[in-house]
Amino acid sequence: MMKMKTMIAATGLALLASMATAASVSRNSAGVLADEAGMTLYIFDKDSKGVSNCYDDCAEAWPPFFAAAGAAADGDFTLVERKDGKMQWAFGGMPLYYWAGDSAPGDTSGDGVGGVWHVVK
Repeated sequence: MMKMKTMIAATGLALLASMATAASVSRNSAGVLADEAGMTLYIFDKDSKGVSNCYDDCAEAWPPFFAAAGAAADGDFTLVERKDGKMQWAFGGMPLYYWAGDSAPGDTSGDGVGGVWHVVK
């Protein structure tokens, strides 16, 4: 049951993210990078600049912050092409993700997970 809830949450976050643009990203009141709905964005230590290494089960728990078709890099916000050809937003070259465990704007429950996931400050 928990896996199903996680999958539903991840799918919802991925759909929301697909509509976002770099211009809609801002820092919330805690100084954490968030999308236009206030959902926290994370980076993954196992990624490298311009390369996402989060796929399959990882991407279910950590949905990529997808870019809309035709999106273009803007300042510190760049695009990373994933293995499936989809484009993902990156900040400072590092791909951005949501955490399926966050349920409300401002949640940061993914910060520090596994010692490799971090909010962007």
